[in-house]
Amino acid sequence: MSTVTAISLPRADGSLRSVGLRRPAELSTSSMPATSRVAFAAGHVVADALRSSAGSGTFVDWDATLGIRHRLWDLGLGVAESMDTAQRGMGIAPRTALELGRRTIAEAAGRGASVVVGIATDTLDPAERDLSAIGDAYLEQLSEIEDAGGRVVLMASRQLAAAATGPDDYLRVYDRVLRAARRPVVLHWLGEMFDPALAGYWGSPDLAASSGTVLALIRDHAERIDGLKMSLLDEAHEVAFRRRLPTGVRPYTGDDFNYVPLIAGDEEGHSDALLGAFSAIPRFASASLAALDRGDVEGFRSILGPTQELSRLIFESPTQYYKVGVVWLSYLTGWQSHFRMIAGFETGRSLLHLARVFEAANEIGLFVDPDLAAGRATAYFRGVGVDV
Repeated sequence: MSTVTAISLPRADGSLRSVGLRRPAELSTSSMPATSRVAFAAGHVVADALRSSAGSGTFVDWDATLGIRHRLWDLGLGVAESMDTAQRGMGIAPRTALELGRRTIAEAAGRGASVVVGIATDTLDPAERDLSAIGDAYLEQLSEIEDAGGRVVLMASRQLAAAATGPDDYLRVYDRVLRAARRPVVLHWLGEMFDPALAGYWGSPDLAASSGTVLALIRDHAERIDGLKMSLLDEAHEVAFRRRLPTGVRPYTGDDFNYVPLIAGDEEGHSDALLGAFSAIPRFASASLAALDRGDVEGFRSILGPTQELSRLIFESPTQYYKVGVVWLSYLTGWQSHFRMIAGFETGRSLLHLARVFEAANEIGLFVDPDLAAGRATAYFRGVGVDV
């Protein structure tokens, strides 16, 4: 029984507003993977709070980080590991990201759970422009993860984006990597709103031209490609694109603004899910997919629909700081014991933003223990000098 009825949150003018605490949403979650959709939650990394700072190396709390993976699996969700949600390219060292992938593969194997692991070219110097070296970096990480028993997400490369002079350079590098893959891979098209260094990926700033390039790649290697994760925050483009995919190649939505209609689908198909947002709302994701498995599309929409505004807030511009909201909610819900991030990344969002995220999460009944969430938020705000 909740003993706290309201929380004081700061306004921009320095005054406070009182927000009544909502009861937890009543959700029928499932521990079994969904049968109607494939769904991966991109997991974040829990920092070692005593050692992490903006000037330090990568210090991971391994027990807490892997514990979160088990919580996601307990809700029937697959885990997408070592992705941008885990601060890939934004704080976590490349070798640590690979170690995280190997550890999660081992944990998943121990319980028969689902995981895919991101690989990139982040072992290279940021200034590397040699296409052969870029391909070698992909192949090295591909071999490490496949040798550990894993499947990969072929993440977009900052070095390739800078080095490529046109679509043919992308096709040359990706062709080489795909031919070496021993298991079907997931391609990843990450928009510049998530990472400005990836502007013009696939060789053109024009979406139609870039779409033609990636579709040509997929058609040439369809048997080696499980699917494509599209993170462009453009619902209409994703729907049109998925209708052009070869049979057997999955469209994985990475659209954290519009995932509800994309996963629900239409008479011509649907998107599966590979989402950072699902790490922020895992109980809702689990319960909504269970409804979809029962054929209850309206139930799916009624459960997941209310989460969409929260996700849009978490992923608002500058979008690359969405990880802060994911970690903030993990802390408030008791999935981790502190609100610190690798490389001091938590400073990427303001206290006002954190207050808005709390309010939006509270509004949909996200907090299973409202007392805990309110107590932690209040203590945090007071700790940084806000008299709430």
